[in-house]
Amino acid sequence: MLIEVITSPQCPHCPAAKRVVEEVVKKVSCDDIEVKYIDATEDEGTVKKYNIMAVPTIVIDEEVAFIGAPSSEELEKYLREKLNR
Repeated sequence: MLIEVITSPQCPHCPAAKRVVEEVVKKVSCDDIEVKYIDATEDEGTVKKYNIMAVPTIVIDEEVAFIGAPSSEELEKYLREKLNR
């Protein structure tokens, strides 16, 4: 599973999104999860690929899963459903 966290340096909500992803990935503890942090101001290709209009955006396995910072409960539920656990 690939989790892409698309952020921007000016975004006040992006650090919270990063923290939630790190916390939940640790909690779910699956070796098959890779997390990439992508700066939207530096990676125009990813922004266009997913038609990103706002940050933070969390893309999981090439699907936009969350726009904005999810709660840890929301993200954990989503990941466990995708991992079938």
